[in-house]
Amino acid sequence: MENTAAPVKKMVPAALLCFFLGTFGAHRFYLNKYGTAILMIVTLGGLGIWALIDLVRIIVGSMKDSNGNDLER
Repeated sequence: MENTAAPVKKMVPAALLCFFLGTFGAHRFYLNKYGTAILMIVTLGGLGIWALIDLVRIIVGSMKDSNGNDLER
């Protein structure tokens, strides 16, 4: 069941944040995934690999927000 009280996160802003600031975890902060966002800052997005994987996941639609909701297209 989706949480309707939480604001809907959109795919385009998440993809743009990941593309331009992915190594700093900006897209994960946007999705309210603070723990992994901080890990991305420390590891610089797994030296870019983790950020690239996240970008692909956002584009294909398998990335979810912190509540488990799909990103809106």
